[in-house]
Amino acid sequence: MVETTQDTAGHGASSPAAPTRAGSRDASDHALDRAFGQSVLAQIDRPIVLVGLMGAGKSCIGKRLSSHLGLPFVDADREIEAAAGCSIPDIFASHGEQAFRDGERRVIQRLLGNPVHILATGGGAFVDPSTRALVKERGLSIWIRADLDLLLKRVSRRNDRPLLQNVDPRAKLAELIELRHPFYEQADIIVDSADGPPEVTLGRVMEALHDHFAKAKGNAS
Repeated sequence: MVETTQDTAGHGASSPAAPTRAGSRDASDHALDRAFGQSVLAQIDRPIVLVGLMGAGKSCIGKRLSSHLGLPFVDADREIEAAAGCSIPDIFASHGEQAFRDGERRVIQRLLGNPVHILATGGGAFVDPSTRALVKERGLSIWIRADLDLLLKRVSRRNDRPLLQNVDPRAKLAELIELRHPFYEQADIIVDSADGPPEVTLGRVMEALHDHFAKAKGNAS
């Protein structure tokens, strides 16, 4: 994993290097420079998989990252809905969460077999052991991390989150943070989501990718 705020043990799918983490510094113009982006792109050999809780900004950042790097963007939740022929809330209501997770696992497995792209996953995907193993084997995972207050502010803009129906959103998010963060910490890269323009978080992602590849190259030499 990659994170500049602290050194935490971890491992990635393609390199024994310690995790790379980013989030303590603001995005620089250099991180969003086209030449910088091309140098990062040249080193990407597998799908980049964004993981994290609802409201962290996975789809928002994923779309911007795909545009910046010139790679396709895929939202796993939208692919699941297309495969099921109905919305995720409908899947939860009609078939339950376990049926959704089973379908999610199959869809992500299929998507990870596609050429290099940016893949945004649902909040529970990386928690599933089989899905997490697939991502570690075939992808480069990035945890978009956000604190409780930021998540709460963002999820309040939508009312279609199945896990937030008929519950106290703050309490539920706090519960999910407790349950899921230990799994997200196994991602190859960790980036703190900024409470501001998405370009700030995008810049952090680009810096973290650069640092990750530099560290892997250094360990291989």
